[in-house]
Amino acid sequence: MPLRQIPDRYRPLAWLLGVWLLVNTATRVVLLVAAGSGVPAGAGNWARVFGIGLGYDLLTFVYFAWPLVLLLWLLPHRWFSARLGRWSLLALGWLLVAIALFVAVSEWTFWEEFQTRFNFIAVDYLVYTTEVIGNIRESYPVPAILSVLFVATTVLCWLGRRWLLPRAGVADTHFLRRTLVTVCWLAVSVLGTWLVTGDMKDRSDNAYVNELSGNGMYQFFAAYRSAGLDYDRFYRSEPIHEAFVGLRPLLKTPDARFVNDDPSDITRTITAHRPRRRLNVVLISVESLSAGYSGTYGSKLGLTPELDKLSAQSLVFGDLYATGTRTVRGLEALSLSVPPTPGESIVKRPHNENLFSLASVFNREGYVSEFLYGGYGAFDNMNYFFAHNGYLVKDREAIADGTIHAENVWGVADEDLYTMAMGEFDRVHRSGKPFFAHIMTTSNHRPYTFPKGRVDMPQGQRNSAVAYTDWAIGDFIRRASGKSWFKDTVFVITADHCASSGGIAALPTFRYRIPLWIYSPAHIPAGRVERRLSQIDIPPTILGLLGISYTSRFYGQDLFALEPGRERAFIGNYQQLGYLKGDRLVQLGPKRSVEEVRPAFTNDQPQPPIPIEPDLVDQAVRYYQTASYRFTHGLMGDLPGQQRAER
Repeated sequence: MPLRQIPDRYRPLAWLLGVWLLVNTATRVVLLVAAGSGVPAGAGNWARVFGIGLGYDLLTFVYFAWPLVLLLWLLPHRWFSARLGRWSLLALGWLLVAIALFVAVSEWTFWEEFQTRFNFIAVDYLVYTTEVIGNIRESYPVPAILSVLFVATTVLCWLGRRWLLPRAGVADTHFLRRTLVTVCWLAVSVLGTWLVTGDMKDRSDNAYVNELSGNGMYQFFAAYRSAGLDYDRFYRSEPIHEAFVGLRPLLKTPDARFVNDDPSDITRTITAHRPRRRLNVVLISVESLSAGYSGTYGSKLGLTPELDKLSAQSLVFGDLYATGTRTVRGLEALSLSVPPTPGESIVKRPHNENLFSLASVFNREGYVSEFLYGGYGAFDNMNYFFAHNGYLVKDREAIADGTIHAENVWGVADEDLYTMAMGEFDRVHRSGKPFFAHIMTTSNHRPYTFPKGRVDMPQGQRNSAVAYTDWAIGDFIRRASGKSWFKDTVFVITADHCASSGGIAALPTFRYRIPLWIYSPAHIPAGRVERRLSQIDIPPTILGLLGISYTSRFYGQDLFALEPGRERAFIGNYQQLGYLKGDRLVQLGPKRSVEEVRPAFTNDQPQPPIPIEPDLVDQAVRYYQTASYRFTHGLMGDLPGQQRAER
């Protein structure tokens, strides 16, 4: 239908569609430029990005335009051309355009951080509006951005006023015809919801192409719907009894013995292969510390001189992989030693109390276990999870304001967190008990602010925050070295996850590589270990180094008790589950999809598919299926009689 023949009643809808397509196409172009060489130039990729993208834009518009469709349907004829109708159309049109522009700007900031369009992370962040809004305010010139959006919205509405506002003397559309239009609009909405899914666009082996082919607003709501993915419903599985039977050989190690013959019970007694040492343990999980930032791991940037100096006296692990791309995934792996189940992290899921954790083992050994966090631990449910799983919790609330050198919405400066931690260590040490502390830092997080005078680098930049994080660790070790408990303490320094998560591949392997230093010069010889290690293997490896014999329900294994050749790692996001073994990566996805690819370990490049090795797929399925089953069926619980956190 020529534009001039569109009924006057629906000209505002046509105008809104034009603005919508303009904004979304411009967004796609900007993100395509930002992806750079990640999207190889070529008509095929561009046709996919803009062709499929147009389809998702049109479907999303069907949902987005419902407020205007309803107003055009219900607004009586006598009001349509009157002042009330004109002002109603103008106000609603202005609001919808403002939302579209705001989402476009938000998509750019999200892409800058995660190299992807809206996904489950965006959904997750909406729950914590204080932190997220505060982060935005501290990271971006919000008043200037909102002013530009206000002006741009107003200009677009003014330019389109002839289409947005009714024309005088033009015949109106009868209510029955408007009802028919609304019913048809409803039918398209229902069919679109029924027939189209967010992953239908994922037909390229280039993740950037797949992301750009979607629509950010559509992807946001698609991620919301898939937040609670049920493994058995969506992923490759086998009869659960067979899965547990197949899991046993994967968990069996020379130092382990299963306590019974029930396949669904993975409880094992672990016999230490070293003399027992009653040492304190300080586990530091540094926010977003990719291995590639450190000179120890090949960086030429010079950002981590303190950690690089520690390397000479530390046991350094060169091939460690994080389980996920969020802090809660790292906390889950380091406390529960379990593969990342699909959907939400266990840290945030209901019924996550009284689970078998690293603190469970230390508490039984007479330790005082603590989780120490520089921010407000209500974020991501951290306080609740750790407090109900064997840890004494201290967060920003426990840090006196007068002792803080700098803070932002995420928390206090790392050096202030370490000061609080040392006060806790002094307190526990005076009681005559050993301590285990898990410290979670925040300074290496946008907006990347830190105390002045610590590093000669500008505020607000990621590299600067990495340099400050490194300085704070060095300062912590120097201050701690004067304490009476220092020589009998093992410092374990690693990351919760990498700095970036997106890439050309669906699970870009190189993004998941994180560092690990175990520093205790008096007790653990320095060296470098190049065997592959999963983040879930850190807890049992620490216990093995301490010579602790214990009863375990961990999925992770002590690397030094594991036979060479059996190393593997788990990587994933909230939908894709990866099993990394040798030079193969198994990817389990929704709709029971299975793929094996050749992982890229060093840089952002395609991970080409390779012929599937059935035994490797079976291993991946057994790990992930049983882990999900054990949590949802209450089988991850603490051992009977386990001691809880002492205060």
